[in-house]
Amino acid sequence: MPADARRGLRRALVWEITVRDLLSTLRDRRTLNATILMPLILIPLFTLGLPLMMGSLIGGQQQTRQQLGISGELPGGLRAALERDETLPDGTVVRAGVDLVPVTDPLQAVQSGSVDAAVQASSPLPERAGDGTGTLNIYAKLGNLRAQTGAYSKVQDVLEAYNRQLTVQRLTSLGLSESTLTPVTLRPVDASSTQEQRSGQLAFLIPMLMMQFILAGAMATALDATAGEKERGTLESLLVSPVRRAEVVAGKLLATTLTALTSAAFSVAGFLLSGLAMRALQDRQPEASAAFTQGIGGQLSLSPSALLSLLGTAASTAVLISALLITVGIYARSFKEAQTYVAPITMLIVIPAVMLQFADFLHSGPGLYAVPLIGGMVSILDTVRGALNPGHAALAFAVNLLAALTLCALALRSFSREEVIFRN
Repeated sequence: MPADARRGLRRALVWEITVRDLLSTLRDRRTLNATILMPLILIPLFTLGLPLMMGSLIGGQQQTRQQLGISGELPGGLRAALERDETLPDGTVVRAGVDLVPVTDPLQAVQSGSVDAAVQASSPLPERAGDGTGTLNIYAKLGNLRAQTGAYSKVQDVLEAYNRQLTVQRLTSLGLSESTLTPVTLRPVDASSTQEQRSGQLAFLIPMLMMQFILAGAMATALDATAGEKERGTLESLLVSPVRRAEVVAGKLLATTLTALTSAAFSVAGFLLSGLAMRALQDRQPEASAAFTQGIGGQLSLSPSALLSLLGTAASTAVLISALLITVGIYARSFKEAQTYVAPITMLIVIPAVMLQFADFLHSGPGLYAVPLIGGMVSILDTVRGALNPGHAALAFAVNLLAALTLCALALRSFSREEVIFRN
């Protein structure tokens, strides 16, 4: 370890370097937008707007009449069921029927787009249970979400109800009740905590987006304070001044971490804003939040201790990412070269964050939380879902800080080597 690293840091000089690098970052309005505005806009858009949009699109397909091609003869009851609208007592259409269109070639009709889906009865279909069986072929573009949630879905639901109706009629004629079909009833009971139910299936987006914004905020300052200064020739003037190399590293690390934490704080604010907006929407328009009640959307509603844990884990992650970027940035010859190095690092951070959607399949033992960065991501996800384990969160926090200290030592070593500082 260099001699100046073993001496105490002069806080005034460290803070002066920090302010210097922060001011350089603040001069770029694009950085401010990426650090402050983008989390407040994109996070509500992903966690609130996207599920509501999907729910609206799917619900819109159910409430819109589609063209259904018909080839062959259908029983009168089935035709009527397909064309009939399902409504609430107040007249609101829950599921619209379909318009039946005769077609000669159902496959060609669907492929050409003249109908949304088509059914073909190759033989007469039974009108009563016990009168034999029949097959109804349905043609649709099964890889098309619009087709699946529209006419195709309606035909499936109507045919299932039609089959049950015929079966119930047959049972009644035999003196049996409808309950004969279901002697044992399965009643699901959600054992998830309240916060797990609120966070929904998109809970993994919260740590993923937090990592993205922490990385974006740290990158703006770290690369400019290292490779950018080398390229402009201002780093040499800083290093020949009466300031220790350890103080330079500490100042740049502090500036980068503050920028990253600012972005993280606004990302948390974005999630809290989404939760408030969702609760207000549920109070005023319960039907508009149907997608969320089905577990699709996510809300962030945290207790003070959970919020403190979330911010602490985010802070340790910000320090780790900042130290990594400074270590890489000082090694690069130019700003462009530093960006080239950072590109694969971005993927190494983003890919594990995306894989958090499969976190339910992971064994959340202490070993997982002992992995730098990944342990912090899993800890954030646990906090969001209301399953926070203080021991796991403390382990992830400590491991992140330990990894950051190791990277800081590498960065200090690079700052102390002239062949690295002047390699541009």
